[in-house]
Amino acid sequence: MKRVSLAWQIFIGLILGIAIGGIFHGNDTVAHILQPFGDFFLRLIKMIVIPIVVSSLIVGVAGAGDMKQVGKLGLKALIYFEIVTTIAIVVGLLAGNLFHPGTGVDMGSLAKTSISSYVETTKETQHNGIVDTILSIVPTNLFESLSQGNMLPIIFFSVMFGIGVAAIGEKGKPVLRFFQGVSEAMFYVTNLVMKVAPIGVFGLIGVTVTQFGLKSLIPLSKLVFTVYGTIIFFVVVVLGLIAWLFRVNIFNLFKILKDELILAYSTASSEAVLPRLMEKMEKFGCPKSITTLVIPTGYSFNLDGSTLYQSLAALFIAQMYGIHMSIGAQISLVLVLMVTSKGIAGVPGVSFVVLLATLGTVGIPLEGLAFIAGIDRILDMARTACNVVGNTLATIIVSKWEGKYDKEKAEAYLAEISGGGHDSKDHKYVTES
Repeated sequence: MKRVSLAWQIFIGLILGIAIGGIFHGNDTVAHILQPFGDFFLRLIKMIVIPIVVSSLIVGVAGAGDMKQVGKLGLKALIYFEIVTTIAIVVGLLAGNLFHPGTGVDMGSLAKTSISSYVETTKETQHNGIVDTILSIVPTNLFESLSQGNMLPIIFFSVMFGIGVAAIGEKGKPVLRFFQGVSEAMFYVTNLVMKVAPIGVFGLIGVTVTQFGLKSLIPLSKLVFTVYGTIIFFVVVVLGLIAWLFRVNIFNLFKILKDELILAYSTASSEAVLPRLMEKMEKFGCPKSITTLVIPTGYSFNLDGSTLYQSLAALFIAQMYGIHMSIGAQISLVLVLMVTSKGIAGVPGVSFVVLLATLGTVGIPLEGLAFIAGIDRILDMARTACNVVGNTLATIIVSKWEGKYDKEKAEAYLAEISGGGHDSKDHKYVTES
């Protein structure tokens, strides 16, 4: 009997979770029963992410060599991130202007959700300022950063340590071998953790549907359809065009990432797929030194789905209140989002925190966020899947930009996952000539 693939197992968990949630909508007892299944899976993921990022980065950077090379690589990645996320902000605004999802919405029919926790986080973050945010990338206490899961300071330390290992030559070889062993062991642990992914998905989606129900989407259905439609357009057309310019077939990327996309969508968690993305991009011809730097950093600076949503949601709230935003005001919104979406990277509930930090500066009532907070989880699922595609594509493009992309390895991997394991014209990946 043929074994059911992980993608199908996750999909079955998703459907069962939706069904249970729909049947027991409003039943807090069922939600409490389902919650531990999702929490258990997310805890397992959080357990493995930092050891994988640290060990893989140290091995990757030590292999890359000197600081100049790493700096050049990081700069290229940041330039790409800024260009693509700015395009995402503009696409979100264009969709808002074209479809007017907030026009005619009856605010009296909408349920309000408390956003007090996001307001507190925003106040703390805004108090820091951009200079403080940049300084916070350098950890004063590595173990504090590790315990709090602050990814940017962890990445900074790992890069510096990797450069140090490379600089001491032969003396660094035993250290490098140790972290290579840690990295390989953690990827084995990742494969074990993924076996419980369908159960985690079942619990997480079940709780979401039980609490909010599908009926809660009806008053805001125009916003939901606009967000989903715009994200699909952005991924297929905009990222597809960027991929094509670099001779990459975006649809084959979907084929490689089918398990991760379903998992990211159903858990609304970028962390849930980060270890697997790093593993798959390495198999797909991207060198370890690039994969281990671009993907974790991308989760702080290259959130395409999140930035697109932020501009669209800001326009939605303005339309809901009947506020006309001129072209100048919308350009101001783009400029503010370009800064705030990077300045508070890695903060919990980042999309909401960015919106709270942005809306006031362009004259949009912050209270409008309370109307969409209830369905944010449904929107977050689409944003997360978009972020996954954006970060994997960024890794491939930076690898090609550096001239280190292994095309033959990529084609062999695509042939392997296509089930043939043999050469075929249908298995071409990066051949769009």
